[in-house]
Amino acid sequence: MFYRLPEFNYYKASTLREALELVDRLEDFKVIAGGTDLVMDLRIGRYKPRNIVDISEIKELDYIVDEGDYVRIGALAKLQNIMESPIVRTKAPVLAEAIYQMASWQIRNVATIGGNLCNASPAADTAPPLMVLEAKLKLVSKDGERIVPVTEFFLGPRKTVLKKNELLAEIIVPYEKDAGSSMIKLGRRSAFTLSIVAVATLVKVENGKFKDVRVALNSVAPKPVRARSVEEALKGKKVSLEAIEEASKFVVNDISPISDVRASAEYRREMSIILTRDSLLKSLERIGYKIEG
Repeated sequence: MFYRLPEFNYYKASTLREALELVDRLEDFKVIAGGTDLVMDLRIGRYKPRNIVDISEIKELDYIVDEGDYVRIGALAKLQNIMESPIVRTKAPVLAEAIYQMASWQIRNVATIGGNLCNASPAADTAPPLMVLEAKLKLVSKDGERIVPVTEFFLGPRKTVLKKNELLAEIIVPYEKDAGSSMIKLGRRSAFTLSIVAVATLVKVENGKFKDVRVALNSVAPKPVRARSVEEALKGKKVSLEAIEEASKFVVNDISPISDVRASAEYRREMSIILTRDSLLKSLERIGYKIEG
């Protein structure tokens, strides 16, 4: 059921410095960028803040920059622009692939990557690709800045390590050379839907053996997670269908799915195994290892 928007004081920042001063001074506030999540939350009464800080027009947080060994993405970069960016498609293709499966063209042209991360939904679709890319997040405040691995950013549903006076400013994405990556998303329909399960994987192979393996999932735990059990089970193993199928079963050690209106815990658990297997095979195929399964 939808309600009228609650009354609040509205502040619009035109620079990062102004925004940081506002969040440092104000109490009981929410930050809005694209607003695709927050406006809905306000309408259903999830939040009733006294203050709203609008950072949507801070141009210094809207960019995609190629730094050679890594890509810097401003927190206010629109999802559609990230998906279409030649830099991202070349150096972080799994992120572009994930965004392609998110929402609709209209929403992606409004929604920001920073908003998707800071909303901290267990189903955040930018989280798994950024986790397998081992991205880092730059958090800023009036007191300075700090860098946090994306794997440490989420604390639980709608909870992050952001301090009260901090904003997410930048996503730093390493360029993984000679790696194959993919993301597979399962929803209740083929598009414009929340994940029931989504799996991102990244693999590197040397001399026919797994040199590096990274697996991350959403919608199967209180926060997006890395599947360390699967990774460790494959590292150093000879690339084979048997090894992949056996290791994929270990994903159940890293997840704690629940039953909700979208799917049962049992279904999520089973599909996590299947999608982990399929994503690993797809990632391998992208670096020339086609394994019939």
